[in-house]
Amino acid sequence: MADVAREAGVSGQTVSRVANGRTNVDDTTRERVLAAMRRVGYRPNSAARALRNGKFRSIGVIISALPTFGNSRTLDAIAAAVVAEGFSIILMPVTRPTQGEVTGAFGKLNEQSVDGVVILIEQHQLDQSEIELPHGLPVVVIDSSARYDYPVVDTDQADGAAQATRHLLGLGHHTVWHIAGPPQSYAAERRRKSWQATLEGAGRPVPPMSTGDWTPESGYRAGQRLAADPAVTAVFAANDQMALGLLRALHEAGRSVPGEVSVVGFDDMDESAHFWPPLTTIRQSFEAVGRHAVAALLAEIAADVEAGAPVTVPTELVVRASTAPPPE
Repeated sequence: MADVAREAGVSGQTVSRVANGRTNVDDTTRERVLAAMRRVGYRPNSAARALRNGKFRSIGVIISALPTFGNSRTLDAIAAAVVAEGFSIILMPVTRPTQGEVTGAFGKLNEQSVDGVVILIEQHQLDQSEIELPHGLPVVVIDSSARYDYPVVDTDQADGAAQATRHLLGLGHHTVWHIAGPPQSYAAERRRKSWQATLEGAGRPVPPMSTGDWTPESGYRAGQRLAADPAVTAVFAANDQMALGLLRALHEAGRSVPGEVSVVGFDDMDESAHFWPPLTTIRQSFEAVGRHAVAALLAEIAADVEAGAPVTVPTELVVRASTAPPPE
């Protein structure tokens, strides 16, 4: 740093401000210091800086190794929010959210010197009492019903499913069939329970449920069975990808959408507006979930707040051309 200061003709304090990203340096001086850094081959030593101030400006993310659309989008949002705050991100995938794997992931992240951890695991095992999260690091959990002493950020899964079901009933459909996500998924289970509760609350029959695995292929297989039943006039699929497979099955069976069967999805993935017909769906804000998770974690790291009530991000019904009143 002394070499850079001599080369740039500034004080060592000014070099320190530039190296640490401070804003109280004018642009001309900053460029002169950066040019001097390049000439002398100086790079700020993040490890030394961390030892000095006790902060590594790095966040770990423990995530399911099995990729899903929601997890991928949420991870993108977390990464964007982390980078905007001047932090780096370290991913730690786990194949199964068992106590051993979660504890092992924590240990590895501790070795890599992170300031805090975001947990992005949708499987139900995280909600079970035997899964204890190790202490010693600030933690934020995304999408879990478990009662941890950490902030929990969650999309309002139940309200989204209720909006989808009420929309179809409001169009005049007698009941609504459902293609659920995998039973081990927390989000899928919340959507399924809300669909059922909404039908029961309206005094409508609850049809047999189909179960998929989030993929278009599983939606297509369920759709083939549903398309063969003339009583089916409205279907709520637990995500847009399964709704895509369902639409194909209905088209192949000659069932008009929405003339004979209305379809609602969940997620509002970018492609949903370009399905045929364009898909009515429930929009969830992955960006807001990621932003809230990072904000809560940084507040923990700074010791500004203690864990409070869970943050629930609202959903929104997006009506397109795949839903209409039932046939006469």
